[in-house]
Amino acid sequence: MINPKIEKAFNEQINAELYSAYMYLSMAAHFDAKNLSGMGAWMKRQADEEMEHAMKFYSYIIENGGKVNLKTIEAPPKTWKSALDVFQNAYKHECKVTKLIHVLADLAKKLNDHPASIFLQWFVTEQIEEESTASSIVDKLKLIKENGAALLMLDHELSKRQ
Repeated sequence: MINPKIEKAFNEQINAELYSAYMYLSMAAHFDAKNLSGMGAWMKRQADEEMEHAMKFYSYIIENGGKVNLKTIEAPPKTWKSALDVFQNAYKHECKVTKLIHVLADLAKKLNDHPASIFLQWFVTEQIEEESTASSIVDKLKLIKENGAALLMLDHELSKRQ
C-alpha cells in the first residue's frame, strides 16, 4: 500500500511532468512556426519523454494501491525572443524539475519508503542527463549568436534525435 504522503507528492509530480510536456509542446509550436523543424521535432520528443515520466508516476501510484488525482495544467508560455531564449528556459525548467525530484527522494528517504526510493533513483539519474543535454544546446546557441547558417546546422543536428 502506498504511503499517503508519497501518493500526494507523486500526484503533484504527475502535474509537474504534464506541465513539462505541455511547455515543450508549446516550444515545439514556436519553432515549427519559425520553420525550425529540427528544433520543433526535438521539443516534441522532449514532450513525449515528459508524458512518459508522468505515466511512470501514474503507474507507480496505481500499482501500489493508490489513487491518481489529476489537476489542472497551467498554460505554458507561447513565445520567446530567440532559440537561445527557448533553450535557456528549457534548461531552467529542467533544473526546477531536478529540485522537485530531489524533494521527492528526500521524502521517500525520510519515510523509509524503500520502494519509492528505488523508483525515484531512475528520475534522479534521468535529470542529470536532462540538464546536461539542455545546457549543451544552450552553450552551442551562445556560440552561434546571430549566425543564421550555424542555427540551421544546429536545427538539422537536433532533428536527428531519436
